[in-house]
Amino acid sequence: MNRVQGKVAIITGGAKGIGRAAALLLASEGAKIVISDLVEDEGNAVVSEINKAGGDAIFLRQDVTDEDSWVRVMAETKKAFGKVNIVVNNAGIGVAGTAEHETLEAWKRMISVNLDSVFLGTKHAILAMKDGTQGSIINISSIEGIIADPDLAAYNASKGGVRIFSKSAALHCAKSGYKIRVNTIHPGYILTPMVQKYLAGFTDGNERKAKLDGMHPIGHMGEPNDIAYGILYLASEESKFVTGSELVIDGGYTAQ
Repeated sequence: MNRVQGKVAIITGGAKGIGRAAALLLASEGAKIVISDLVEDEGNAVVSEINKAGGDAIFLRQDVTDEDSWVRVMAETKKAFGKVNIVVNNAGIGVAGTAEHETLEAWKRMISVNLDSVFLGTKHAILAMKDGTQGSIINISSIEGIIADPDLAAYNASKGGVRIFSKSAALHCAKSGYKIRVNTIHPGYILTPMVQKYLAGFTDGNERKAKLDGMHPIGHMGEPNDIAYGILYLASEESKFVTGSELVIDGGYTAQ
C-alpha cells in the first residue's frame, strides 16, 4: 500500500482500458489522479469510482494532439493539486493498414494521436517537473514498437517512434540534472476496447482472437491490470534507478 502516496498523476486515455486500470490502481496506492480523455461520461465515471473509494481524482477533457490543451491541463492540475509527479502518456489508436494500402490521411492521424501526443505530453511534463519535482514520465508504446506486423505499418511507425523518442527524452533529463525519469512500456495484445474494436473489424474476428491468444507463449492475451502494475512500478520510487528503459509485458510474445 501507499507506493505512490502523495504523488499527482495525469493519465491520458484514462477513461477506458489500460488508462482506467492504471488510474484505479495508482489511486488505491495513494496518488491523486487526473483523468484526461475526450469521452466525458466514461472519464467522470472513473473519477466517481476513485472518489467513492476514498481517493482524490478529477476529469479534464483533453485533445492530446493539441498543444494548448497540454498547457491548460498542466495548469489546471497544478491549480487542483499543486504539482505534477507522474504523466502516463497512454492515449492512442490502432487501425490496420499495410505499407502498400495505407492512406496518407490515416497515416497522419495515427502519427498525430500515437506519437505527436507523446512528444507534447513529455515536453510539457518536463516543463512542469524540472523545477526539482521528482518526476516519472511513462510512455505507452507496444510490442509493435519493437517487432513488426505487415498489417500495422502506421501503428508500427508510431509506436517505434515512442520507443526511441522516450530514450532521447530520458537522456536529456538525466544530463540536464532534472529529477525526471522517462521510460516506455511495451504491452503485448491486451484485451482492451481498442483491441476488441480492431478484432471487430474483421469478419473472422473470433478466429483472430484465438490466434492472438495462441501467439502469446503464456497462452492468452493480457488484461489491463497486467500493464497497470508495470505503470505503478515505474511511477513509484522503487524504479528510481530506471530511465530510458523498456518494460516489456507481453506474455512472452517477443521472446520467440
